[in-house]
Amino acid sequence: MSIKENIKKVNAYIPKDVKLVAVSKTRKLEELEEVYSIGVRDFGENKVQELAEKYDNFHKDVKWHFIGHLQRNKVKYIVGKVSLIHSLDSIKLLEEIEKKYVAAGQVADVLIQINIGRDPNKSGVLLEELDELINICEKCNNVKVKGLMTILPKGDELSNRNYFRQMKEVYDDLYEKQYKNIRMKYLSMGMTGDYKIAISEGANMVRVGEGIFGKRIYNNI
Repeated sequence: MSIKENIKKVNAYIPKDVKLVAVSKTRKLEELEEVYSIGVRDFGENKVQELAEKYDNFHKDVKWHFIGHLQRNKVKYIVGKVSLIHSLDSIKLLEEIEKKYVAAGQVADVLIQINIGRDPNKSGVLLEELDELINICEKCNNVKVKGLMTILPKGDELSNRNYFRQMKEVYDDLYEKQYKNIRMKYLSMGMTGDYKIAISEGANMVRVGEGIFGKRIYNNI
């Protein structure tokens, strides 16, 4: 199937109240253009340099999502370019984002990444670390938490559902509470292989790459 056929197929499944982020890492601008032409305006990247290059050379009405692990020394390169940072995963990173965005006079919208599966190969805070991170978020001036994100460890549908449900419970609990700088708007979970399950368990933002662009080609960039 072509990229346009793929995006139409994905769009047909996704409800109107769920936001699709097209994961465009390693993809050429010509490929992004096909997705853009269908009406998608949210694109996700996981490398700072690649995001910055595409930001400079693609449509200005696109909203860029940073979805990869964000190194503290790279924060300065995405200020003013990113609509949403999905991967706030430590207090030190939070402090760096706050510092750089204060200096630029801008506000950073972020999602807290939770390592719900306690996978040593995945980034994200553990559930027992969440309260401490939230406490520091409340003291910030230029960082606004807009929700939660997770990437699951490899597993079957049953384990995936279990993790997605746990995330939804955490999200709902935070949604009911009043915080400074924190408002639950997005629950970003689900990718090409499991976004349908994620949506059925409460995700309102999904990140789909191969399901749109086909298998990844790493020599494009």
